[in-house]
Amino acid sequence: MDLEEKKYWIAFSVFEGIGPVRFKLLKDYFGSAKNVFEASEKNLKETGLSEKIINNFLDFRQSFDFSSYLLRLDRLGINVLAYDEENYPKLLKNIEDKPIVIYAKTKKKNDFSIFDRKTIAVVGTRRITAYGKQVTAMLAKGLVEKGWVIVSGLARGVDRVAHETTIYNKGLTVAVLGCGLEMVYPSEHRQLAEKIIESGGMLISEFPPGTPMAAKNFPLRNRIISGMSLGVVVTEAAEKSGSLITASCAAQQGREVFAVPGPINSPLSQGTAQLIKKGAKLVSNINDIIEELQT
Repeated sequence: MDLEEKKYWIAFSVFEGIGPVRFKLLKDYFGSAKNVFEASEKNLKETGLSEKIINNFLDFRQSFDFSSYLLRLDRLGINVLAYDEENYPKLLKNIEDKPIVIYAKTKKKNDFSIFDRKTIAVVGTRRITAYGKQVTAMLAKGLVEKGWVIVSGLARGVDRVAHETTIYNKGLTVAVLGCGLEMVYPSEHRQLAEKIIESGGMLISEFPPGTPMAAKNFPLRNRIISGMSLGVVVTEAAEKSGSLITASCAAQQGREVFAVPGPINSPLSQGTAQLIKKGAKLVSNINDIIEELQT
């Protein structure tokens, strides 16, 4: 993809009125992102877009400054991959609502080699127990030793343990954010985010710089975590844990779902118990995961 076409993909990632699925329909209809961006109001109406979206888009098109936005990305050290580019994660590219672009921060500029390796997600509760820490660290360590890249969401609890264990064991980890890459959430994980990059890992987001964290962003982030992974391991989760959304996304995307059983009297094991009842693979050791993914 040439840079001229790519800048229009980037513009559509900034405009909030057209999501990934609608963008693909429009791109296929007009032939390119550039053609969509430059389409007349009349032609846009022919696609079935609402008047409100069209008016908002026309305003956005008039005001969006390509040069200053691209300079800002460069200043922040943020790389961008569009889904029609070769280096875009292959697994993620196969989901229906794949992000138009992903923003990425890496140690070496435009180094996307991590996407060539096998990836698995490790997620769970923010209110992690001693048991949760133990099993998350054990499984993350075992997966790293087998050459897996660990994907998680940089949240408190299980996510943090998964990322830290991976780094400690000289592995690679990808953190998927639900906000702009320069606005690490939670803020106390800024140092962890820097360690992820320094260790050869990556921060990614579909949200442009300046996007604050919001509750509506979590499910969107979760479908990326599962979408770029061969499987999702939930190590500890309450009955209404957000990690169950990630597991649900994984199932819809045709990914394997794994869950670790816990004490039956622990509220933070009710979510994993629920997953196992619904057909998730029960995990008691690292081989339960490896053997399933190798079949």
